[in-house]
Amino acid sequence: MIKSLAASVLALSLAATAVAEDGSRATQAMRTLVPEAPIESVQPAPFDGFQELIVNGNVFYVSDDGKYLIQGMLLDIESRTDLTESRKAGLRLNIMKDAPEADRIIFPAKDKKYTVTVFTDIDCGYCRKLHEEVPQYNALGIEVQYLWYPRAGVGSDSFRKAVAVWCDKDQQGAMTQAKAGVDPGNRSCTNPIEAQYNLGRKAGVNSTPSLVFENGQLAPGYLPPEQLLQRLQQMEAAN
Repeated sequence: MIKSLAASVLALSLAATAVAEDGSRATQAMRTLVPEAPIESVQPAPFDGFQELIVNGNVFYVSDDGKYLIQGMLLDIESRTDLTESRKAGLRLNIMKDAPEADRIIFPAKDKKYTVTVFTDIDCGYCRKLHEEVPQYNALGIEVQYLWYPRAGVGSDSFRKAVAVWCDKDQQGAMTQAKAGVDPGNRSCTNPIEAQYNLGRKAGVNSTPSLVFENGQLAPGYLPPEQLLQRLQQMEAAN
């Protein structure tokens, strides 16, 4: 029995060492591709022979021997679940904690049923269309919380407008005016615009508007009020 126990302990130790070595090889392989990017997590992938690596909020699968890399949707056929997106959604929820409500411009719903976070850009056409319909979203019980994602980047004209809106005493009014095409000027103050732009990139945002739901899922693009409500109801029913 002692020999059996010793053998089991040895087997577990060897298995743990193998996993560590596999993770190390996968990590080394990733570093040859993106030397400066932070590798936030390494763990066995949901399928054999690969490790799952999280790099800048993105999910990669690297073979244990470090020879192959897969990026894209990993589908569980039996459950028809996108395992990659599920993993990203969990990561995104943690990322979004770095944008507290105090750093958002919020258009509340009187009888709130859902909250949607919208990464927005002053000069984006569909962002303006979405904002025109905020009263309709609110009437359906959908609260809209804005974060900034000036697509042209830090220091751009869209970035300047975002800062000016944030620094206005009436942020909601300034947002609505700017979305209607009125230039908000050149106000300045301590603001979260650059931090939110970087947060958006880490969360996988690359276009505006981009909607983040309460379960962490990301939906790029504009959704009409009734269509958004249906999407939210479907997600709620699936949980």
